Amino acid sequence: MAPDRSHFINRELSWLDFNDRVLAEARDPGTPLLERLRFLSITASNLDEFFMVRVGGLQLQRREGKRKKDPSGLTPAGQLKAILKRVRSMVETQYACYREDLEPALARAGIRRARPEEVESEPRRFLRSAFEEQLFPLITPMSIEAEGPMPLIHNLELHMAVLLSGGEDGGTELAVMPLGRATHRFFSLPSRDELYHYMTLEDVVRMHAAEWFPGRPVQEAAAFRVTRNADLAVQEDEAPDLLSGMEEVLEARKQSGPVRLEIEGAASHELRSRLQDRLGLKRPEVFPVHGPLNLNDFGALADMEGFDEHKFEPWPPQPSPEVDPGRPMFDQISERSLLLYHPYESFDPVVRFIEEAAADPDVLAIKQVLYRTSRNSPVVEALKRAAESNKYVTAVVELRARFDEARNIEWARQLEQSGVQVIYGVRGLKTHAKVCIVMRREPDGIVRYVHYGTGNFNEVTARVYGDLSYMTSDPNLGADASSFFNAVCGYSQPRHFNGLLMAPIHMRDGLVALIEQEIERSRQGQKAAIDAKMNSLVDPGMIGKLYEASKAGVRIRLNVRGICCLRPGVKGLSENITVLSIIDRFLEHARVFRFRHGGEHLTYIGSADWMPRNLDRRVEVLVPVDDAPSRKRLRKILDVHFSDSEKSWTLGPDGNWSRTKAAKRKKVRSQAELHRRACEAFRTARQANRTVLQPHLPQEGDRGMNR
Repeated sequence: MAPDRSHFINRELSWLDFNDRVLAEARDPGTPLLERLRFLSITASNLDEFFMVRVGGLQLQRREGKRKKDPSGLTPAGQLKAILKRVRSMVETQYACYREDLEPALARAGIRRARPEEVESEPRRFLRSAFEEQLFPLITPMSIEAEGPMPLIHNLELHMAVLLSGGEDGGTELAVMPLGRATHRFFSLPSRDELYHYMTLEDVVRMHAAEWFPGRPVQEAAAFRVTRNADLAVQEDEAPDLLSGMEEVLEARKQSGPVRLEIEGAASHELRSRLQDRLGLKRPEVFPVHGPLNLNDFGALADMEGFDEHKFEPWPPQPSPEVDPGRPMFDQISERSLLLYHPYESFDPVVRFIEEAAADPDVLAIKQVLYRTSRNSPVVEALKRAAESNKYVTAVVELRARFDEARNIEWARQLEQSGVQVIYGVRGLKTHAKVCIVMRREPDGIVRYVHYGTGNFNEVTARVYGDLSYMTSDPNLGADASSFFNAVCGYSQPRHFNGLLMAPIHMRDGLVALIEQEIERSRQGQKAAIDAKMNSLVDPGMIGKLYEASKAGVRIRLNVRGICCLRPGVKGLSENITVLSIIDRFLEHARVFRFRHGGEHLTYIGSADWMPRNLDRRVEVLVPVDDAPSRKRLRKILDVHFSDSEKSWTLGPDGNWSRTKAAKRKKVRSQAELHRRACEAFRTARQANRTVLQPHLPQEGDRGMNR
């Protein structure tokens, strides 16, 4: 029987709901001023990616005449219509927030944006000098003739459209000036009374636009930006290899079709329509904005030195009381499994684990999946050193990590040059699992040490992403890690796993079996419960199974940061399901799944959401956390998140999100509580002199983000 489409929320509209929740943080007067600006910039960045990937893909489907409906009953054309309507409203809210609230508040705080008509003689001389030295020699206008080929308008880069009078037959001519690669976005102006007085790049160019067109009157000049489709995949059957195929995709993105035009709202109808026609866009795909384009750039203002009173109080990661910095990581992991929760606890032990493995003469081999990492990654450097010292090092590099492809290609080649065996994943599947295994020679034989994580091996994002690291020498999980790498690197069918659930092989079936066990226990009169924390819940099959569990009386608590296509609290369908979403200074990123299982409380962590792509088209793992202390700690972490009443939102049966109402008990802000607990655990351990611990000093990124 086909599922009832009213039981499912459209995926794209649910994502827009998520971005609205992030935008609410920018509009919240209780959030520090510069952090509000940061949240606003994140919503703009999020929308850029949404248009490049999701809207671009839907436009391709519409052009190809595809009419297949999604689980909520919308065709690609229907989805696009609903999306563009919602986005237009969202953009209006974004710019009202900036124009009417944040910009005046920033000016009062000493961060003032100057307009060309306001600039006095001294700053005007400064800008003239900047124009002559930095802008005029670099920016080259391009003519856009109606009959000639359209010059390439680079994706997401700022441009200036200039309408010139005095063309043939007395008409006007259109020229375009690319600004995105010319210089920085903000020009700091000399000022006697302002802490930071600045002008945007486009305003400086507008002031001097006539200089580029001597003898031609400038009728108007307006900034604009084009978003291009990035929903392009490698044609693996046609490409000679994945590396060259990915390079072709990166080149194709530069000239892919436009999906959105953003232009200053003051631009004339003539200028706007001429750009729209030359780009081949429909009117609903054009977004006039009343404020500076690309609000994503304004996040840089939130990172300025000073103005600390307008920023979050730093919450630096704390040393884990379970990790002794004076002892080798192998000694500690061999004694007990270690569970770290970042960014509340430092990521340093994970980096130490890999660096010590690279230097240890008893280590024979290192195998690691690399999906995204930092620009100057100590993990990558450690792998290179290990290979250069004749260790057997294998790196599974995922070239298709969206928008990090170029970086991944660059350091994949560096790894190969150092002697690392680089594997580019499994044909047709994106490798998204976060696994590292170290094989070490010890007196009793070869011991396997494993790191399973929910996030990337990236020490920078580990300061702002809420992720789990699980390091263990458990023989069963070590054997599972070996089977995993044999399957990924050797294209072999994996042998029986002791506990690991691997996608796309048996993760879906394993999760379904766990849910069905809860259903059966509930039908037998036993207590049954499921707690799940993830980024997205989209998969219709998994949602249907949760509905079945709810109808059987299983209590289900869902913590879903972003997309949620399930409708909770519907009588007779999902009345035993609750859904909340936490949007705070750190990005909620950990995936944790807990099944009561008759009191055994089976608990898994991993990097897989409940989406078709994760369960069917990616290489993913969920690892069981069986040691009692770690399992108990995960239960406490989940309980803290589910008790959040300050920064959480609750999803209603009508598909609308609302701020969670605090119960009679004291208010809880889960991220603040988890940071408090990490600080308290560190202080207690230091006072007890159990380990020689060093506090973590604040670093860039400690203030948080939410994408």
